[in-house]
Amino acid sequence: MAQAVTLQAALSVPSHAAVSVSSTKFCSRTSCKVKAGSRFDAEARSFFSGDALSPFSTPLPRQRTKSFRAGVVRASTKVSKVKVPLELEEAKEPPLNLWKNKAPYKGVIKSVERIVGPNATGETCHIVIDHDGNVPYWEGQSYGIIAPGENPKKPGTPNTVRLYSIASTRYGDNFDGKTTSLCVRRAVYWDPETQKEDPAKKGVCSNFLCDAKPGDEVQITGPSGKVLLLPEEDPNAVHIMVATGTGIAPYRAYLRRMFMEDVPNFQFGGLAWLFLGVANTDSLLYHDEFSSYKEQYPENFRYDLALSREQKNQRGGKMYVQDKIEEYSSELFDLLDKGAHIYFCGLRGMMPGIQDTLKRVAEEQGIVWEEKLSQLKKNKQWHVEVY
Repeated sequence: MAQAVTLQAALSVPSHAAVSVSSTKFCSRTSCKVKAGSRFDAEARSFFSGDALSPFSTPLPRQRTKSFRAGVVRASTKVSKVKVPLELEEAKEPPLNLWKNKAPYKGVIKSVERIVGPNATGETCHIVIDHDGNVPYWEGQSYGIIAPGENPKKPGTPNTVRLYSIASTRYGDNFDGKTTSLCVRRAVYWDPETQKEDPAKKGVCSNFLCDAKPGDEVQITGPSGKVLLLPEEDPNAVHIMVATGTGIAPYRAYLRRMFMEDVPNFQFGGLAWLFLGVANTDSLLYHDEFSSYKEQYPENFRYDLALSREQKNQRGGKMYVQDKIEEYSSELFDLLDKGAHIYFCGLRGMMPGIQDTLKRVAEEQGIVWEEKLSQLKKNKQWHVEVY
């Protein structure tokens, strides 16, 4: 469980540091950096990476409070983006299938953190893997993970590779290009007859990852995937992102690249609009991080939630992500007409409801949805990755 940290003090910093002592700024531990000279900067980076806070060189009193999803830093400083090693920008094509199923790369688990509250409908973990720079990737790609042990359906053979969308930018949560983050929901089976979980039917790979400890070895294949690569030709483009549950992973990577990292060749000035559907408030993923972007970049980021067990749609039923899309349908169609990209990531079962909603809205506007969809695909504005 992450802890919230409050830092309240007057900082002693070099005169050239970006500091504003007249205002107080809030930011989540994964959404920005406190810039107050190189020494403080390195320690702040450790905090934003999710590592344990070591004592600050500068005498800063701390107050710890409970939080389920992210920390908070409060300091009399001006927020700036994180510097990253720009050699990772040199590649002209995305890396693909560098490591194969028969010869995977052996990475090391760096951390495993539950990132949902006690009343979430399942357990979801944020998992950081150290690949030491040997399995580079781009935002929107996936890693294959091979759990240890034999395939129960094929004795004598390794477990089947399972794909997971990457939830960090190419620089990882430590901003050094040597780690990868995954957002994994533990797959379990509830037997309605015994009213208990059946361990024989649990997801092998998801449970391995969620149960892993720092230092454990993990076999990696890939990276793979080009469907959800973030188009960066136009830094002022509109990106509409629709996710259910752990489908949020690639969008977290997009948003960190847009709003957290200092990447000179991608200075985002467009609009990122995120629709996230989960069961309830405790099931929200990276909510503090996204809320921080909304506060810091109100002209460039919009964030809408569909909480199926807590909200009602316009017809009085449960609020699903397609209902939230319908609320803004006129605006969304207008943005798509102007070239916006739209992305869908999450459970395969979300797409029929979304497609039906978009078709109904299109027909209400006198648009033939099949023709509209065909045009979006032809223009490479339509991006879908479901599982």
